[in-house]
Amino acid sequence: MRKNFEDMPTYKPRVISLTKSPGQTFGFYLRVEKNEEGHLIRCLEMGGPAELAGMRDGDRILRVNGTFVDGLPHSEVVELVRNGGASVTFHILDESSYKQAKSLGVNLSDPQSTPVANGAAKETPKPKLCYLVKSSSGFGFSLRSVRGEQGLFMTEVLPGGVADNAGVRNEDRLLEVNGENIENSTHDEVVEKIKLGGKNVMFLLVDKETDRLYRNKKAKIGAWSPTVKFLPQQPHFINMTKGPDGYGFLLREEPNQSGHFVKDIEKGSPAEKAGLREMDRVVAVNGKEVDSCSHDQVVDRIRQCSNKCCLLVVDKDTDQMYKQGKVSPMLFWEEMKDSNSPPSYTEALSLPGPVQPSPSVKDREEELKPKLCRMEKTPAGYGFHLNGVEGVHGQYIAEVVKGGAADVAGLENEDIVIEVNGENVEQSTHAEAVEMIRKSGNSLEMLVASRNVYKQLKAKGVTITPALLGETSRDEARIAETPEPNRKGGQETKKEEEVRPETPPQRERQRTPSTSSSSSEDSVDEKF
Repeated sequence: MRKNFEDMPTYKPRVISLTKSPGQTFGFYLRVEKNEEGHLIRCLEMGGPAELAGMRDGDRILRVNGTFVDGLPHSEVVELVRNGGASVTFHILDESSYKQAKSLGVNLSDPQSTPVANGAAKETPKPKLCYLVKSSSGFGFSLRSVRGEQGLFMTEVLPGGVADNAGVRNEDRLLEVNGENIENSTHDEVVEKIKLGGKNVMFLLVDKETDRLYRNKKAKIGAWSPTVKFLPQQPHFINMTKGPDGYGFLLREEPNQSGHFVKDIEKGSPAEKAGLREMDRVVAVNGKEVDSCSHDQVVDRIRQCSNKCCLLVVDKDTDQMYKQGKVSPMLFWEEMKDSNSPPSYTEALSLPGPVQPSPSVKDREEELKPKLCRMEKTPAGYGFHLNGVEGVHGQYIAEVVKGGAADVAGLENEDIVIEVNGENVEQSTHAEAVEMIRKSGNSLEMLVASRNVYKQLKAKGVTITPALLGETSRDEARIAETPEPNRKGGQETKKEEEVRPETPPQRERQRTPSTSSSSSEDSVDEKF
């Protein structure tokens, strides 16, 4: 029987670009598993870049920065992701579509399956800003000229080097060095400009495909709208909701500095909770740039925000980086505004959740209790991951190994951790909570609550302690017997104005890496 290929379904992978800050991860594990085809997305961290961008458990990665990887060894795919540096673009297909395509013998590398960006029209190609900080081995690239072609091109970009990690690629054409156009400069002149920049340099580059597109259209490539997604530091959106005492910060002008700066943030205020920091410079108020505004005009704009206000701010390092490239941080706002970006942490938290059927009174009473779980470490560890998103319910449990110490003790995925060995960790950082667990030795006691119970108790204003268990329940706290391991394991200011803000959506939070006490022997995984 002949297959009618015209009737075969088409598969359009989703395009997801992830960017991480230094010291962060993308928030997922890349795995190959026994009896499963492809490179799988697993263990997404709640609120991490990958989850918020739309990755889902079981998704298959087809391409990494344009390279088709479905048939490559796992180690090579891991290396491609690592070499992508702070920003990596993935082409992914959901699990069901992937399995169906495989069963039908569809060639997923076929150009016909080239995806659109999350179902939207593909964005117009742009030049890119890349910021390089020289290491002991240099920048990790060379410059070359091509006979018959205008300009200088990047070559010998060292994989994993400074330039590579900053987004520079072989064959990229150099347009600007530290905000100065060099298209008509000689090779030696450009080299000298780079040397004069010292340890840091900002390049405006255009890749081969984008360059060809503009040349065919006979359009000039300008520095007015480059992508800033490769830059290591970015401005921050500060979303605040006004509290009884305002927003809780002062807006000042500083001597010998241009701009409007944040000072004297009140502890516990909406500004602090939203992530505003001392000496942040305010770039925009509700999307309107304020660099050219007077101090009084900026204050008036914030006051006119009523009960909610969104600031775009930059810290000192980010501000200096943008100034070195002679570009405005508003490029970031424009890029985010025009993208189909996932909701911010704050927006994600405020989205309505699915409607759940109301439990009976009896069930509700039984549910509104935490769990006290005691466990003994096995050769494979405790058998769970501790994950955390700073400012979002502290720490939570993930990847509980079936039959492991944590599982036997009653820990479940998504449980919120309230106490570790009797000490409350709701306001502790991830690192602090991890250290408490490590110091516990071979025995561990954790007070936890399911996400639903935690939410309801907090809504009622109930402090969650072991006392909620009752003496009997506390005495009967589940203790894990050692199971057989089944896995391996100062200057005066010119002006100041008090701006008392709103109680905010929380800051753009940094996801913290998970701590694992086991790994699967039936899979190979790598965390990103």
